Parts: sequence; structure tokens; C-alpha cells
Amino acid sequence: MTLHLPNPDGTLRAYEPRSAPPVVPGTGGGSAFTSRTVFSAAHVVADPFADTTPDGPAAVDWDATLAFRRHLWSHGLGVAEAMDTAQRGMGLDWPTAAELIRRSAAEAKQAGGRIACGVGTDQLTATATTTLAEVRTAYEEQLAVVEESGAQAILMASRALAATAKGTDDYLDVYGHLLRQATEPVILHWLGPMFDPALEGYWGSSDLDAATDTFLEVIAAHPDKVDGIKVSLLDARREVDLRRRLPQGVRCYTGDDFNYPELIAGDDQGFSHALLGIFDPLGPLAAQAVRVLDTGDTEGFRALLDPTVALSRHLFQAPTRYYKTGVVFLAWLSGHQSHFTMVGGLQSARSLPHFARAYELADGLGLFPDPKLAQERMRNLLSLYGVNQ
Repeated sequence: MTLHLPNPDGTLRAYEPRSAPPVVPGTGGGSAFTSRTVFSAAHVVADPFADTTPDGPAAVDWDATLAFRRHLWSHGLGVAEAMDTAQRGMGLDWPTAAELIRRSAAEAKQAGGRIACGVGTDQLTATATTTLAEVRTAYEEQLAVVEESGAQAILMASRALAATAKGTDDYLDVYGHLLRQATEPVILHWLGPMFDPALEGYWGSSDLDAATDTFLEVIAAHPDKVDGIKVSLLDARREVDLRRRLPQGVRCYTGDDFNYPELIAGDDQGFSHALLGIFDPLGPLAAQAVRVLDTGDTEGFRALLDPTVALSRHLFQAPTRYYKTGVVFLAWLSGHQSHFTMVGGLQSARSLPHFARAYELADGLGLFPDPKLAQERMRNLLSLYGVNQ
């Protein structure tokens, strides 16, 4: 059944959806990967019946949210919880994030899945009088919640620290303090300003070479407390240069949703592991690709994952921070949730032509377990916007 999808110029184009789900080879179930450590940053499912406002506490459908994590674990992927993809700082408040961490960590123990959780300072709103001690205290509160849950900690970039720090020494002080008290090795997260404009100049400089030096200085001072780094700068060359400068044993987890196939595949001097928001909608296909890579078949890995880059670049196009809207949209079309509603009302952050192109690209990749369900839901969305078929 043909769908008429809107173009950015207001015209319509005819699209013939896939009529049957693709035949996907076995992916090894939930067994661990052998060549790479792979996390999917996971979205949260909002409660569509909650009487909320964009500025109010987040209302989460816990059953659907945890079911999606079980879906990721069933394919062998780790879950990166309460991260940017889960709308931290864009609708998910800290009390709800803390509950999410506790629930997901408990679910991971039952499922035998790997989980790492975001530690930030989003319970603190920086003002002109905010001190570094207050930033450290906010970080410590969240670190305690994650460690008490039994999950690995991901030290996320902090808006409050970016606003309060006077220079590189303040970053060295805060991160050194946190790493010394962490009970287990953590993942350090460098999120670029394309994902969050409030993080411009992180690590004490807008010069990325200088910022990189500070980042590496933090790691070099505490290599035993750093499992790895997640780099989300959308700059493949810079990531490769950075990972080659890491101390022995410290991993690089790519967060580059534009260039992930080549970075995970690597070169003769190394490779990146993965902690990616795009692996939320790509979960089963990404798992299949990594299992091919486990056999040493880099070409087969690239053949599976390279075609997904066009979709990822579309979802993560500027303003990049609104990529979560596309991720949840695809989860709805894929049947992982019964509605297209997001905490904070963020479902309104992208246009109908953007959704139409995302649907077309995802359908072309065979991402929808039930193409007819996806088609019907896309038709309903088009109708809601006044597009008659």
C-alpha cells in the first residue's frame, strides 16, 4: 500500500513500504561479544496518560521502559542508562533518573545484562554563586546512587561544572576528586556542544587540542580508575588520534553517531568499542554486525553497518540534541511502545518531513519487525498532520 510522504518543500512523494520483515540470520542470542564491548544508550518511554507539563517531573511508563532494556540485553548489548539518549537535561529530572537507575540496575541483575549508568550534576542549577564544592557534592550524590545500585558509573560532562570552572585546574580538581573515591573503574564521557550547547569550552578550553590535553591529563593521573572514555565529538579523525594516546588498558568507546562503522572496525593501530545512541533503534542489526566482526570478518561487519549511517546522520542532524525524538519515533514504529509521546513533550522537536525521511530510511534497512504495523502507524501520523492518503 503506497504512502504519500511529505517533502521539505511541501510536496508529496509516493513511497512503497516493505511488505514483509527481512530474514535476519541468527545473532547468537544474548551471548557476550568477543571482539568489542558494546553499549546502547537507551531511551525512556513516557507515560502518555500522565497529566504533566514540560517543566514538571517526568512521568515514565516503567513497564515499557524496562521491557526495552530487556530487548537490548536479549541481543547481547549492554545498556548505557540515564544518559543523553534518556533525555537527561532535556525532560528527565534527577529524581526520576535516580529511580530509572535503580530499576534498570535491578532488572539487569535478573536478566544477566551489562549496565552502566550516567553520573552528572543535573540536580544542581548553576548560578553566579555556585562553587566547585557544590558541583563535587552533586556529582558525589549521583555517584553514590549508581554504585549502590551495583552498576558501573559513567561520569558525564556537567553543565554546572562548565559554568563554574575558571580553568583547566578546576576540571583536574573535580575529576581527580571523583576518581579517587570511585570504588570501581568508571567511563569518562566527553559530550560535545553539538549535543549540548551548554558544554561549550569543556575541559577548560574551546580549543579542542587544549581540551584533549586536559582530558588526557585527568586519565593519566588515575589510569587504574578509568575503564574507558566515551567520545561524542562527531570527528572521526580526532577520536582516532585520541584513542592512540590513551594509556594501556583504557578503552575508547565511540559515541560518534556519524562515523561508528569505521571507528569500531578500526585499523592496524587499534579500534573503538561502542557506546552509542543510534544502537537504540539499530539494536538487533548492530548485534548481528558485531557478531560478524567477532569472526574476524571486517568486510562483513561493514557491509551490515555502513548502510545504516544515512539513517543515523539523518536522526542526528543539527540541532543534534533533538536526535532523541527520532529514536523514540522509531521505537514506536517498531512496536516497542504503544504511543509516540516523550517526557517534556519532546515529540514536537522534529518536523513531519524529518519523520517521513526517518521512516523511509528505517523501512529500507528492514528495521521494523512488523512492517505493516509501522506502515499503519506512519499513516496515522500523516493523517494527524492533515496528509490524506
